[in-house]
Amino acid sequence: MTNQAAADLIARSNRLGADPKNTNYAGGNTSAKGLETDPVTGEPVELMWVKGSGGDLGTLSEAGLAVLRVDRLRALVDVYPGLDREDEMVAAFDFTLHGKGGATPSIDTAMHGLVDAAHVDHLHPDSGIAIATAADGEALTATIFGDTVVWVPWRRPGFQLGLDIAAIKAKNPAAIGCILGGHGITAWGDTSEAAEANSLWIIDTAAAYIAEHSTAEPFGPALEGFGALPDAERRAKAAALAPVIRGLASTDKPMVGHFTDSAEVLDFLASSEHPRLTALGTSCPDHFLRTKVKPMVLDLPADAGIDESIARLQELHTAYRADYQAYYDRNADAASPAIRGADPLIVLVPGVGMFSYGANKQTARVAGEFYVNAINVMRGAEGLSSYAPIDEAEKFRIEYWALEEAKLQRMPKPKPLASRIALVTGAASGIGKAIAVRLAAEGACVVIADLDLVKAQAAAAELGGTDVAIGVAADVSNEAAVQAAIDEAVLAFGGLDLVVNNAGLSLSKALLDTTEADWDLQHNVMAKGSFLVSKNAARVLIAQKLGGDIIYISSKNSVFAGPNNVAYSATKADQAHQVRLLAAELGEHGIKVNGINPDGVVRGSGIFASGWGANRAATYGIEEEDLGKFYAQRTILKREVVPENVANAVFVLCSSDLSHTTGLHIPVDAGVAAAFLR
Repeated sequence: MTNQAAADLIARSNRLGADPKNTNYAGGNTSAKGLETDPVTGEPVELMWVKGSGGDLGTLSEAGLAVLRVDRLRALVDVYPGLDREDEMVAAFDFTLHGKGGATPSIDTAMHGLVDAAHVDHLHPDSGIAIATAADGEALTATIFGDTVVWVPWRRPGFQLGLDIAAIKAKNPAAIGCILGGHGITAWGDTSEAAEANSLWIIDTAAAYIAEHSTAEPFGPALEGFGALPDAERRAKAAALAPVIRGLASTDKPMVGHFTDSAEVLDFLASSEHPRLTALGTSCPDHFLRTKVKPMVLDLPADAGIDESIARLQELHTAYRADYQAYYDRNADAASPAIRGADPLIVLVPGVGMFSYGANKQTARVAGEFYVNAINVMRGAEGLSSYAPIDEAEKFRIEYWALEEAKLQRMPKPKPLASRIALVTGAASGIGKAIAVRLAAEGACVVIADLDLVKAQAAAAELGGTDVAIGVAADVSNEAAVQAAIDEAVLAFGGLDLVVNNAGLSLSKALLDTTEADWDLQHNVMAKGSFLVSKNAARVLIAQKLGGDIIYISSKNSVFAGPNNVAYSATKADQAHQVRLLAAELGEHGIKVNGINPDGVVRGSGIFASGWGANRAATYGIEEEDLGKFYAQRTILKREVVPENVANAVFVLCSSDLSHTTGLHIPVDAGVAAAFLR
């Protein structure tokens, strides 16, 4: 970054975006104007650098900036066709761009370019939006800020709002910014430091005024029976409800979930005014674009039973969908985009917390964060006045705005396993880890379950942040531990879609040397362990009503008889028949059950590294380091099998290409004729 104004803008944006009190994720935008040399004329030209469409201030980089010529941008005023056609101006921004590349200009570009200030910040702080959504927000703005901050009545973001703010700044020379009704704040300054200071002053002054003057109970008195459940009971109820709620939220299209039981959410739901306030919906455009106009709220006390809660959630979901369809029908016209689905994105359960949903984990998490923002906004507005968001028609104009629809259409095509949630056992190393890596690469959220929690968490960290993968401890031979791991999975991502029974070990011993303990250990981990994982995971899959996949990593030895592995081969045969049994039983729920029979996976294998490799090498009279090559030479294809080959087979089995395949075992052994399935 060679231009100092642009470099200062990025630094300021990152500071502002790093603190959630200033703005929500991907919310708001910032700009800076400065001189640069025009490469065509060699003369100075005034440019504006502004955060592009869809970017996030906290992580903004040079690539996220749109760069425009200020003279050409301001010349658009002369061809502006009026409010009824202001959306046309967004396309016109392309003709004001300077140079190659850069981000797509956002709808707020006019606000930055038309305001006569070198540096402009537009932010969505909870404290500022609380004033912006208060019934007497205009009077509060005057009381709190005097003539330093000016009230701007609600107007949808666009060219006209830019003109309005430019006129207000011109008429109010003492002003450093605005409260935008129903929306957020805008501040400006002659320097980057001044703009940042002015933004923070507006945010902090509003917050301080709310703290000093708010009523003691802005959400009303406590509602009998709606208080937060104890921690363990709360998490257990959340885990029991999560698969059902995810299934409801995925009626139109599959969703990933996120669970929040923060104090803000629990306190809000424990208060008497929460039914009225949730019905009013959110206000800031960034909020309801992520959360829909209002949430679905369970209207039962915290101690309501699981079955009662599920029955009521199903009734409420039916009513929510009908209500949302009616909202769309009331407001849509011939030019409106098609309805994007009538399921809730936010589901609130008193005493338990909030479930939020999106096409991926990040979107689901951010939706939850935005509703916490909305709760904070309602608390501030109710504490000073009463919460009065923009009306339904205006919300619809934002939610089904052609410009927002175009932004959605520009998003990359989802990966094959997007919105699917996978649990892989024994996934901290070897075949399991390779499977986890492949599933994550194909778009799935992955839960890496392993006996060693530290290794599981380390393997998950290699795949990315917790929006991609988490590591959990799982002793698959212990049903309570299995259930705990599945509970962690559904609370992390909302549910389950893909379950891979991979955990295993092997002790290579002759029949007479195999002890009862050897037999029990291998059967407990693989036969019993696979059974326990499948049984408890199936409850989630059935409750979701979304189908799913259960895959067993069995072995060539499930059908091939060889010396010195009676316990291992017998338990693999047990797993292989579990595939057939469960495929027959779970098919009515749309759940496919398939298996994979690998052989000779030496490289990266935890089993071979733990002594099995040395024993097998001794059995065949070769060096251990040559075992992979030895296995390859006895195959038809003469190819060594590696963990990634098994991972490829897992992906194929759970992809849409094999949507009609269940009860199948796929050999991944480079061709072992004695193990051909008959």
